[in-house]
Parts: sequence; C-alpha cells; structure tokens
Amino acid sequence: MVYNAVKVEKGSGGWGGPLIIKPKPGKDKILSVTGGGISPVANKMAELTGGTVIDAFKTSVPDEEVIVAVVDCGGTARCGVYPKKKILTINLTPVGQSGPLAKFITEELYVSGVTEKNIVLLDESEVEIKEKEIKEAEINEEKTEIKFESQKKTNIVEKIGKGIGSVVSIFYSAGRDSIDSIIKNILPFMAFVSMLIGIILKTGIGDAIAKVIAPYSGSIGGLIGISIIAAIPVLSPLLGPGAVIAQVVGVLIGVEIGKGNIPPQYALPALFAINPQVGADFIPVGLSLGEAEPETVEVGVPAILFSRLITGPLAVIIAYLFSFGLY
Repeated sequence: MVYNAVKVEKGSGGWGGPLIIKPKPGKDKILSVTGGGISPVANKMAELTGGTVIDAFKTSVPDEEVIVAVVDCGGTARCGVYPKKKILTINLTPVGQSGPLAKFITEELYVSGVTEKNIVLLDESEVEIKEKEIKEAEINEEKTEIKFESQKKTNIVEKIGKGIGSVVSIFYSAGRDSIDSIIKNILPFMAFVSMLIGIILKTGIGDAIAKVIAPYSGSIGGLIGISIIAAIPVLSPLLGPGAVIAQVVGVLIGVEIGKGNIPPQYALPALFAINPQVGADFIPVGLSLGEAEPETVEVGVPAILFSRLITGPLAVIIAYLFSFGLY
C-alpha cells in the first residue's frame, strides 16, 4: 500500500498547525468523531493519503493505529482529548486552546477551522524536511531530560528545603491553572451569555421566538416534547458540540421567565428539557477512553443515544415534581 503525505492548515478563524500527516502501515486510520456520519474533510484526507477512514460513532480502533482524529468540537472536551493522547487532531470548528484540556492543545498537534480546501498534497522533499525537524526536537528533548536526571546527592537540609519547595510549587501551579481556566473558559462563557441576553432584549427577536417556544416551555407536556426532540439519536450528536443550542435556548427561557411570560416553577424542568443532547457527541470518545472493544462501541453508542429518549423525558418529569414549593 502506497501512502501519500498531506499538509493541513488552519482555516478562516482557525488556530494551530500546519500539520503534516502521512499514514504508514499499522498507523493509517483517520478517525472521524463528528455527528452526522463521516466528515467530508476525513473523506478527502483518506482519498489523498490512502489511509482508512473510520466513523467513531460506529466502531473504534486502538489509539496506536490512529494517524489523525477529525472532530467538530465547540471547545469543550473532544478538542483536547486526542492531543492529550499525542494524536494529531483536526477540528472543523474554529476553536483555539479551549476547555479543561487546553494545555495539551499545541500547534504541533492541533489545527482548527479546517475545510477541504485547507488540505493539500505534499511531495517527499517537504515531508523529509518536516521529519528531520521533528527528530531534532526529540533529540534536544532527550538531552534536556538526561541533564536533569544527573543530579548530585543532597543532604537532609537540602531534601527538606526541596520538599517544602515542591509543596509550594504544587499549590502555586494549581492556583495558576485555576486562574487560567477562569480566563480561558468561564469569562468567555459569561461574555457569550451576556451578549445573548443583550441581543434578545434589544432586538426583539426574543419576543418573536418566545411566541413559538413559550407555549411549549410553559407546560409540562411542552417541555417533555422539547426533551424528546433534543434527544432524537440523529439530532443529538449534531446539537451536542459546545452545548450551543442548550445555551441559547436556556438563556431565552431564562429571559422569558424573568419577564413573566413563563411561570418560574418551570425553570427546573426546563433545564432538563433542553439538555438531553449534552454529551451525545462525546460518547465515542468516552468509550475510547475506557478502552472499549470495537464491538462495544458499535452497540454502546446507539444504545446510549436511544436511552436518552427515555431518560430525557423522565428527567423533566422528576424535575417538575421536585419544583413543587420552590417558588
């Protein structure tokens, strides 16, 4: 089997890369972890490189056989899971270093905002230059590790000092990571929600949408209907990335509750009604992290997706019962 190399560059508004991808025997799987079937980007990469494209929602393969993973993550977990495993990652969504695994997302492992036009064939000379750069970087890294490993014996005082310093360093690092997470994840989310509320209140679009949604959001039957629609197996993986749908609808319902158009006792059941699709796009990744067999993935993904059709409406009913007396 003859394999070709491709260069994948970031698309409009994207981040990271470029990535040089060349399959080889035993490591030629292109993993498509996107809702709605295999991504056209993954298909084009398979066509150009000679690799084999795999739909992660139908089966799984060992990580050591995956040359690249194609995801459509809105900035939560999937965009960081594969870089953490040192697997080259292509995100169809223009998202940079985001989510709880942001520190693993580097330009050497990750590129985003990719479309089919961002994938081009490479000749052998370009591949050789890139491979030489990678080898030199690995050699330098090994030299650095050897340097740090060759440490002198220390006395008891030095050991105590280093122990205290290590504890202080751990707390300092934890504080730094917490602040970094707040800046990169929580504050942008707050700004996003504030923008949505501003648009809803000032443009009048909220009133127009509310006329359609309010009759359903203001009754237990309507909320159950919303949860069923959001949990449909074909739709839920498409609605899941970034939880954008849940955010938009949640803010809209919250604004309408504040304006008195929807009774406040429906706030809790409404929360569960708009969230049955959350995590539906992450199911194959979760099974992969659990080292599930391909047969388990083939059965497990549809089983979990269909189970949402049962647990989603049940969660709304339970939340409705628990909302009695809250307001």
